[in-house]
Amino acid sequence: MLPAFSFEGEIPVKRLLLLRHAKSAWPEGVEDHARPLADRGRRGAPRMGAYIASEGLEPDFALVSSARRTQETWALVSPALAKPCPSRTVASIYEAEPAAILAAIRQAPPESETLLVIGHNPGFEDVAALLAPQGEATALARLRTKFPTAGLAVVAFDIETWTDIAPGAGRLESFVTPRTLP
Repeated sequence: MLPAFSFEGEIPVKRLLLLRHAKSAWPEGVEDHARPLADRGRRGAPRMGAYIASEGLEPDFALVSSARRTQETWALVSPALAKPCPSRTVASIYEAEPAAILAAIRQAPPESETLLVIGHNPGFEDVAALLAPQGEATALARLRTKFPTAGLAVVAFDIETWTDIAPGAGRLESFVTPRTLP
């Protein structure tokens, strides 16, 4: 279980879980948006869901890209969670730049304390680096090297609502992938 993280002051900590979609297949003749998960992805996504649950990182809301591979990732992650989690499909985070991802996060329900966002690279790698330039040293080093499929970055913020999210305001608590799990 991740240690409790507390910023100075009385503002509650919000956690952002950035989950890149699980490994996808590249079937011939299938456009990018419609690509399904590969067998490896169908094995990795439930493992990441189990990790989220075991670490007490249960999201209370999820934003999911409209791409088939992200929707399938969510369908395999969500059953591993201890309680149902409402979600919203957000077309604007499909292969988006960091600004579009941030805009989607800022529109998340303000009462959400732990927000899961499932999307794509290179946007996720870029937005994680933009939001969390500091944090756990090993996790930062791995994140800066590569944000592989089914990678999960956990970023804590000292903010009241998601509209307050800003570059440099987060702290990377952990970065895991299916291969780094026991």
